[in-house]
Amino acid sequence: MSLLSPKWGLGRSLLAIAPFLFVAPLIALKQHYSLPEPETALTNARTNLPQISEARILGYAKYLSEEIGYRTVGTYEHAVADTWMVQQAEEAKRNCERVVKETGRKLQCEVWRQQGSGKQRFDMMGKRLYKSYQNLTNIVVRLSDGTDAGKEHALLLNSHLDSTLPSPGAADDAISVGIMLDCIRVLVDTPEWSPAHAVIFLFNHAEESLQDGSHLFSTQHPTAHTVRAVINLEAAGTTGRELLFQATSEEMVEAYSNVPRPFGTIFANDIFNSGVLLSDTDFRQFEEYLDVPGLDMAIVGNSYLYHMRKDLVENIEAGVAQNMGENTLALIRHLTAPGSAIPKLANFERKRMRMVYFGLMSHFFMYRFSTAKVIYGALLAGALVLSRSAWHGQRRGVLAVFGGLLGSLLAPNIVALIMHRVLGKGMSWFAGGHFAAIGLYSPATLLGGLASQLFVPTTDEKTVFASILLLQTATAFGVQLLNVGSAAMFFISGLPIFLALLVNNMALVTRKGEISLWTYVLGQFLPLLTGTLIMVPTVEVFVPLTGRIGNVPADNIVATLISVLSAQAVPLAIPFAHRFGKKSLRKLVVVLGTATLLNMAIYARKDVFDEMHQKRLFVLHLENVTTHEHHLHIASADGAPGFHELVKDISTEFGGALSIAEPAPLVMNDYNADWDSLYPFSAFLSPYKIELARDPEYTSPWIAPDTGFSLSTVNDATNLAAGTRSFTLQINHPGLIWTVIAFDAHVLQWNLDDNPPAEYARHHVKEGSFYKADTWTLDLVVKLPEDGNPGILFNFIGLQEKAMWPGKKAVKAQGGPAMQLFENMDAWLDEKTGGTVDALLLGCVAGAVVV
Repeated sequence: MSLLSPKWGLGRSLLAIAPFLFVAPLIALKQHYSLPEPETALTNARTNLPQISEARILGYAKYLSEEIGYRTVGTYEHAVADTWMVQQAEEAKRNCERVVKETGRKLQCEVWRQQGSGKQRFDMMGKRLYKSYQNLTNIVVRLSDGTDAGKEHALLLNSHLDSTLPSPGAADDAISVGIMLDCIRVLVDTPEWSPAHAVIFLFNHAEESLQDGSHLFSTQHPTAHTVRAVINLEAAGTTGRELLFQATSEEMVEAYSNVPRPFGTIFANDIFNSGVLLSDTDFRQFEEYLDVPGLDMAIVGNSYLYHMRKDLVENIEAGVAQNMGENTLALIRHLTAPGSAIPKLANFERKRMRMVYFGLMSHFFMYRFSTAKVIYGALLAGALVLSRSAWHGQRRGVLAVFGGLLGSLLAPNIVALIMHRVLGKGMSWFAGGHFAAIGLYSPATLLGGLASQLFVPTTDEKTVFASILLLQTATAFGVQLLNVGSAAMFFISGLPIFLALLVNNMALVTRKGEISLWTYVLGQFLPLLTGTLIMVPTVEVFVPLTGRIGNVPADNIVATLISVLSAQAVPLAIPFAHRFGKKSLRKLVVVLGTATLLNMAIYARKDVFDEMHQKRLFVLHLENVTTHEHHLHIASADGAPGFHELVKDISTEFGGALSIAEPAPLVMNDYNADWDSLYPFSAFLSPYKIELARDPEYTSPWIAPDTGFSLSTVNDATNLAAGTRSFTLQINHPGLIWTVIAFDAHVLQWNLDDNPPAEYARHHVKEGSFYKADTWTLDLVVKLPEDGNPGILFNFIGLQEKAMWPGKKAVKAQGGPAMQLFENMDAWLDEKTGGTVDALLLGCVAGAVVV
């Protein structure tokens, strides 16, 4: 019997088409995980020209992350990194001057060490937040042809030198620093290279403290007004190709199409711009203050190590730096060459980009929204004509399709609820990585889609096939009419289904109404290929992120995401289910149901965390200089089971006699000032508070008149007639960093911005400054309350610069009681949990004062 026959049974048909369908995801995975061979030599042996060297890049990253170490803004290590970066920039300048002297090339290298102070509003997670910074630095290198015309229009490249509180930051963002340094070397050492347009390399020194370094450059550096476009290099992981997840102009997308290995889609761009990802980069500052377009690129694979202690060079996959470096170098060369789009962007008007783009199998496709509407509309018209023979039963076909979509969404969510609520095994997919999440919920998605067909009227296979085609093409056209570029994913699915049905009718079958097995192969291959290419990076980002955004229904969020992406990757499963009748379908549903239950049993035995997929634990040793109490504050940013029991064990082990009662969870809101150092991220945390015994011989260094943590007023004046009070609040914090003040008042005027809330409100102002910048001020004019009492209660908190474990392990003796506790607790946690916890251990000083 021929393969063209529709009469084969279910088993034989599956065996026939399975090899073809297995190939699609295998090709996609090979493409997704393909990286270039790392280069160690500085010069290409074949061309004798300089080349990007991964070995050199990782050498820079290793020095920053392991030799210097934790480069938190305000620490000694932060200052050491600043000095090191100046030395690297000056060395690059000397090399540039040598090359010019020897060759006479039109090339100039300029270096600035920018230092300045400023304030900015930084809204985040729906909260109004303000920042103040003192004496922060940036190191800036400009390469140009030396002429005023060559400097008039510039491309900006940005990376950040600092690392966040609990991380040495090898990938985030030392690898990007290394890439920019190596790009400078290659460009300067390349004979005949002379930029028609300048390129500015910004090594900014305060991204993790909410983008203060990029704000400083954008608002105060003398070259900022020449920037026409920006390329921002970031990392939220340690493996895979860097992802273009934000592009804001057609010209920059066109430039990106010239890189050796493009990896980006309009789908990623739309997700980021939707606000679903609670993340941000320096790109925000350049958009807001320079009003320029650009590209935002980041390493995102294995983001379980993002902002963790294990963000080390040893965990960066081979080829990652080579890939990102070569793509970055290609962009620089393209955008600084004669005839590039850089000068045209001088008149850039910020608006939503109207271009579809996506990479597919090493090819990069891009076309305008207007073109997309024509193409998608034509495909929809063709689908209507092609499926006209099935119109008479279309109502049943539509019912079958929408029933399948509902079932595919419902079944994995039921599995998620059972795992979390019934079995108490929530987030069982976390330690297994993103493929574990796919493994748990994709079979349930297929089960739900097929089981739903048992409850819809019997419908012929071709009618359902046509309904799927109409759904895909109509969705592509309709979504594109709303100017949402991600409509392309429906077009990419709809086009091969249309072509497959066309070939089916014209060449594959002889009897009306039949569907050949080859039609399923032809129609399903590309959706499965592209669906895999979209699903894998999306889940790579969302699975670790969802496991760390607080006590949310993480299982259902992940289940929903995977069900939607899986259903889109296998759109022809529903018509295939109608090929064999209800009897065969029932057998298939039983098999899938049994497999799903077995799957759940296996996952229920899995540990949520392991040594490379760790639980984030937030621990503060807090000394209150107002009450003189010491407390241990513990919080988690996930909904995994077992946290309360861990807190109980910590309380028993370290709380002592004062913590006999079982610890109870606290409310986290804007008035929980103990966590203001992490505000507004603190909203994700589930906090506990354990009282600690105070050593009777301990003398606090934070209450001394000259060296303590204090708030005071200057130029304090009350105007009873106007009902206002004006003063300058002065915050002194020697030995403390990342100080925060929080207060309630109706502010009429301040020196933060010109738009304070026009009402009585809660305000948070955070500080991030250079090493030993120990004082900052805030000018306020407030409305007097109706009771006439002018006093305002200020909560204040700061981090001890020498009490952050393990970053300050080398000077632990200077960290006081906090570091004594942390050293013991860190070892205890490692043994207790088998290395499955990564604890952020911070010594804090806090208090409250009425001024």
